[in-house]
Amino acid sequence: MPWSNQSGGGSGGGGPWGQRGGSGGGGPWGGGSGGGNGNPPDLEEILRRSQDRLKNLVPGGGLGGRGLVLGALALVAIWLLSGVYFVRPNEVGLNLVFGKFIGKTGEGANWNWPYPVGNVVKPQVTNVSTTEVGFRTVESVRQSRQTDVTEESLMLTGDENIVDIDFIVQWQIDPAVPENYVFNIQDPPGTVKAVAESAMREIIGKRNIQPVLTTDRGAIETEVRQLMQDTLNGYKAGVQIRLVQLQKVDPPQQVIDAFRDVQAARADQERLRNEAQTYANRVVPEARGRAAQLVQSAEAYKEQTVAEARGQASRFTAVYEQYKNAPGVTRERLFLETMERVMGGTDKIILDSTGNGQGVVPYLPLEQLQRLPARGGQQQGATR
Repeated sequence: MPWSNQSGGGSGGGGPWGQRGGSGGGGPWGGGSGGGNGNPPDLEEILRRSQDRLKNLVPGGGLGGRGLVLGALALVAIWLLSGVYFVRPNEVGLNLVFGKFIGKTGEGANWNWPYPVGNVVKPQVTNVSTTEVGFRTVESVRQSRQTDVTEESLMLTGDENIVDIDFIVQWQIDPAVPENYVFNIQDPPGTVKAVAESAMREIIGKRNIQPVLTTDRGAIETEVRQLMQDTLNGYKAGVQIRLVQLQKVDPPQQVIDAFRDVQAARADQERLRNEAQTYANRVVPEARGRAAQLVQSAEAYKEQTVAEARGQASRFTAVYEQYKNAPGVTRERLFLETMERVMGGTDKIILDSTGNGQGVVPYLPLEQLQRLPARGGQQQGATR
């Protein structure tokens, strides 16, 4: 002990500055216990009282300076050990010191400054959350049912029609930047829902209602997902969009019957158009084939006529050359050939204009004699 305190009567106790008398002993400032006389307070008295209180708290008597040091070191060790924490496989540890983000840790045991110096936030980065837009699923004991939220589902298309769209968005914390999710946005589910509704309205506003109801569902889902991801990346929200899926795409309930009639009429129109196209695909090739045939026949006739004309011209030239050599003989030959060509296929009667008598020269009709046996055979066959 640096000094000993002994409770006594009016004789006083010892201290580092000597004995204290009943009327007031010496102190470092020469004063007594201090009171209403305006003297400074007695530091020795204050320390003695503090030591007495510590004795009452620690059982077994007094506590030396070495014990105080060991106790303090034990408390510091326990405090430092309280900074050990464990990160699960689906979590990421975000270390904070005095509220400032200093780094992140992976799965397993890790350490950070304990409270109140440090803190650890452990977001679950593998959990997939689902956000419903345009409807809500109400779970009950027997079954689940869906309620429509028209202020979210009714959207305007590019051709100024209204369409009722329900869809879901599946998202999770981005494992690469979970600190953005924890520190940059205050209400992550509400932010994702607002961005999803805004992106869907933008994409639907660029399309006509007919493709939206029929053929463009896959393209709409892809474009909305990409637009949501780009928007959230711009916010540095630390959110990863996994899926956008349309649940219902219908006209408003008030006009759905009229839309169905329009759809049926368009289906009939498409069917008639396909039938007409089929007929055209069958008739047009046939007409083109006939046209090609006529063109080819005309080309053949042209070639034939030109060839015949050239042959006759060559023949005429050859005859003319012979005519120049022997005009009389050529004229006689031309006359005989012409008469043979003209009179060869006709019945002929030879008249004798120079003889006396009846003026008719008897002749033997060979052609008629050849026809008689053929006609006789046909008549006999018919009689049988």
